[in-house]
Amino acid sequence: MTALLPGRIRVHSRWTGGDRWNAVRCRLGRFRMGYAVAPGLYILDAAGPGSPVIVSGNYRLTFDMVRRDLAGVPCWILILDTGGIDVWSASAAGTFSTDAVVAAVKRSRLSEVVRHRDLIIPRLGAAGIDAAVVLQHCGFAVRVGPVRSKDLPMYLGSGETSPSMSEVRFSITDRLALTPWEVGRSLKAWAVFVLGAFLYSGATPSGVLVDRAWPGTWTLAALGLGAVFAGSFLAPAILPWVPLRSVALKGWAVGAAVCAAILFGAGLASGMDPFQAAASLVFFPAASAFMTRAFGAALPLHDPAAAQAARREKRLFVPLFAAACVVSAGLFVLSKLRQWGLL
Repeated sequence: MTALLPGRIRVHSRWTGGDRWNAVRCRLGRFRMGYAVAPGLYILDAAGPGSPVIVSGNYRLTFDMVRRDLAGVPCWILILDTGGIDVWSASAAGTFSTDAVVAAVKRSRLSEVVRHRDLIIPRLGAAGIDAAVVLQHCGFAVRVGPVRSKDLPMYLGSGETSPSMSEVRFSITDRLALTPWEVGRSLKAWAVFVLGAFLYSGATPSGVLVDRAWPGTWTLAALGLGAVFAGSFLAPAILPWVPLRSVALKGWAVGAAVCAAILFGAGLASGMDPFQAAASLVFFPAASAFMTRAFGAALPLHDPAAAQAARREKRLFVPLFAAACVVSAGLFVLSKLRQWGLL
């Protein structure tokens, strides 16, 4: 980026090595939480007075994808201050709003920059924009563009959105792009779980014995890793094809299948007593359901019916998950008492 005028910055559509590396970091960890671009008016390539104006939020990865997908299409990109989050989430949060658009147009003195009076907003942000109010207060008409930025060049060429451009859909590639963050977050919890499994496995009436701890720890750690794989990667990837309505139930079903495969397919159940095997069959699928539900809860919902269903699922899931934890903890305690000869 190079500064041109106060509040107006020239950018290019091509990505640098740093842009690519930062996009990877956004997918892997908390780096994405602070990855933002300054609000303002950006000049993409050789934009002029007749070039279209694209409105977006100031999450840097979104901004970078928009300018990359507009390669060969000189235009202006008007960036709103959405708190560093994507347009869809910002629309749900109220930061990608009518007032924000009007304020950005006036602050950037856009009417002095372009001859036309059209703004193109992303379809996923349209719910938060009142086009009549925008036109009344700043003189710009709002046009709703496609869902995905990759369709912007075709939309700008035709001026119309096809049914496929207007459809909100998540391909397996889209879901897989989000799973590294979920897997990384779940692995942190898994590391804490492994420590607890070590202490549990080695616990005796006289203290924790390391030589007794390792065999049981590896078994529980493998089951925990299976739950992470099922709940944070596999279930999100195949979500549409799991024949259940609830996201949590989808995660539970996939987690139960993976847990059973590890226990009985890999033969780990042969080294467990009935209480520990039962506890594993209760806890690890429930943990997978928790992780998958966390993945689904990250998606903003504008449809009232879908939002109501999500709230209903949350009300049901929390007590059920708590009950699964209590039951499995009780079964693990019974298993330990049996090992100690007290049962």
